[in-house]
Amino acid sequence: MTEISYPSKTKFEPWRMWVVQGLLAVVFLVYGFRLFSLQVINGDEYIAKANENRISQISVPTQRGIIYDRNGYVLARNVASFNVVITPANLPGYVGEPNADGELVEIDAPVQEVYRRLSEMIDVPVSNGLITDETVRFFTPCQTDFGIAQIALIGDTNSPYSEIRVACNVDQKTAMVIKERAADWPGVGIEVVPIREYPTGSLTAEVIGFLGPISAVEEEYYRSLGFQPNRDKVGYAGIEAQLNDLLMGRNGVRVVERDAAGKIIRDLEPPVEPIPGNNVKLTIDTRLQAVARESLIYWMRTLNQKLYPHEPGRYSSGVVIAMNPKTGEILAMVSYPSYENNRMARLIPAYYYEQLTLDPQKPLLNHAISAEHPPGSVFKMAPAIGILNERVVTLDQEIYDPGHIFIEQRFAENEANAISREYVCWIYKNPPHVGHGYMNFYQGVANSCDVYFYKVGGGYEDEVPGYGLGIWRLGEYARALGYGELTGIELPGEQDGLIPDPNWKRRTQGENWSTGDTYIATMGQGYVLSTPLQMLVSIATLANDGKMMQPTIIREVLDSEGNVIKPFTPKLKRDITKEPVIQVYDENFLPTGEKKTVEPWVIQAAKDAMRLVVTEGTAKSVFEGFEIETAGKTGTAEYCDDVANEKGICDFGKWPAHAWYSGYAPYDDPEIAVVAFVYNGDEGSILAGPIVKDVIAAYFELKANDAAASPVEIP
Repeated sequence: MTEISYPSKTKFEPWRMWVVQGLLAVVFLVYGFRLFSLQVINGDEYIAKANENRISQISVPTQRGIIYDRNGYVLARNVASFNVVITPANLPGYVGEPNADGELVEIDAPVQEVYRRLSEMIDVPVSNGLITDETVRFFTPCQTDFGIAQIALIGDTNSPYSEIRVACNVDQKTAMVIKERAADWPGVGIEVVPIREYPTGSLTAEVIGFLGPISAVEEEYYRSLGFQPNRDKVGYAGIEAQLNDLLMGRNGVRVVERDAAGKIIRDLEPPVEPIPGNNVKLTIDTRLQAVARESLIYWMRTLNQKLYPHEPGRYSSGVVIAMNPKTGEILAMVSYPSYENNRMARLIPAYYYEQLTLDPQKPLLNHAISAEHPPGSVFKMAPAIGILNERVVTLDQEIYDPGHIFIEQRFAENEANAISREYVCWIYKNPPHVGHGYMNFYQGVANSCDVYFYKVGGGYEDEVPGYGLGIWRLGEYARALGYGELTGIELPGEQDGLIPDPNWKRRTQGENWSTGDTYIATMGQGYVLSTPLQMLVSIATLANDGKMMQPTIIREVLDSEGNVIKPFTPKLKRDITKEPVIQVYDENFLPTGEKKTVEPWVIQAAKDAMRLVVTEGTAKSVFEGFEIETAGKTGTAEYCDDVANEKGICDFGKWPAHAWYSGYAPYDDPEIAVVAFVYNGDEGSILAGPIVKDVIAAYFELKANDAAASPVEIP
């Protein structure tokens, strides 16, 4: 019998148990510490991250304020735009996935049928394009060549429960048909978004402006205010830009809870309703704006065909501004050529924007406030009040105009090698090449006698002893009338012009002031620059007996219900007959520190002289027989800018000229002041004068029509 052997029992060693227990303890300690770290030490951080994934804020868009003209005519409003959107998670089936080559495969039949029928309605292909990291990175809804299937897949990948746009700005009929078929096409819907519409288009584009996307530079600022850079728009030009904060309002907010797929489960807080932007009523009268624009275009084209039939583009740009001199209200502001701001409503087309920026006439620029040009003879009204107020001449003192004079051109008072230079009156350039003869103050202004102003501005032998008015005092009176400073109009991009002096020339040109600089500056030429609005303000100040009103384009601010929250109140900027604004200089033209006013009789003399301009002077042929008593000043300003240089028309003594005219009516109780400017327009009386006449006539005709249309109260 075989003996069975059993294995011997191994002796148990306790240390092994301790090792196992130690390892288990370490594991528990590690996990325990990790749990403690997650829940206690970093608990708040992870709770915040969890809430960030679970809780989100949805910005609810507001309505931008409406812009009206003074009569309530809509200039900018919000209209509905319809976008076709897809919610991938709600589509009837599997949306597919790209293969290794980026091609979309394995699309379910039900969803394929939805794509096909939708494609027929919105003209977007069912499938087009390859899905790659690069194409997805640069994907922009409604600006892509992708088909519906590819767009749906991108949406499904990023946020399946969020709507993604497939087609933008579809017509209302198509949108309504798609909306009616929502039950048959699950996952397909219509998004209604407001876009800006400008009923008057290019007629008021220079004033109203347009909207554009929030730039990267401003993104942080607008995000802090609750706006969405990829959705909300801001003003890029005109009133839309200047009053952007007033018009934008405030977006609403929804705080919602989402699941892991991004689907909204519920609102966690009561929604904050959006606050609509305020509405704005401008001082512009759209009817007068239309007349001003049409008159500008008509006279440019008519005289171009008559005078320069072989140069059709000679007269092609200009400005017309009308203002109430007693209140400062801008009644019309035309900058031509302009642009069509409705083309910027949904997006800013790159090709169109580039076309505008490359145009040498700069249609995006509001030339009424941003273009600086030599003002020419209209500027003579500044030295005109200066020579009377400083007693350089008297009203009846006669100055002889032989047609031309010679001046010793010096860059220093004691310069030995002075150069004799000829200065010619405008009338001398025309046959029979004679001067105006003897001119007193009224005749000098009425006939815009250049030699008269040369002599009184810079002095001339024994006839006007010394240096005449001089450049320093000329600058004082020019600035008193508003030249060389911003007017403060509520529009972006305003320029301040230039009133030069010897210090400015040394600093910027690197040379001394010359005798001739003073003579030329008195004429509104040389270094002197002005915007059309500055010129209008200067004439309006004289028309209003020395009272300069703050120019404004804002009449009222209203809330979204139409209630006036900021009524119009005219603002007196300064009264130069009561407020000391003129620096007093001693006999060496050094400032004394004292200031004085412009005497009222001086203002009246200037007004009387401007009345003679239209009854006996340079504008007589334009206003002869005109029933409304007006006053004004013509201007023909020689220039030589980059455009003229490129055309080779800057011949010395034969420079091209801009046409200016500024006038007001009625003469005894002014209600409207108008300035017209035509670039390269030659004579102000020929081209600019008739435009001002048309605008003044239209103003009083509209006034009479409005009065006739107003209901009469029966006692």
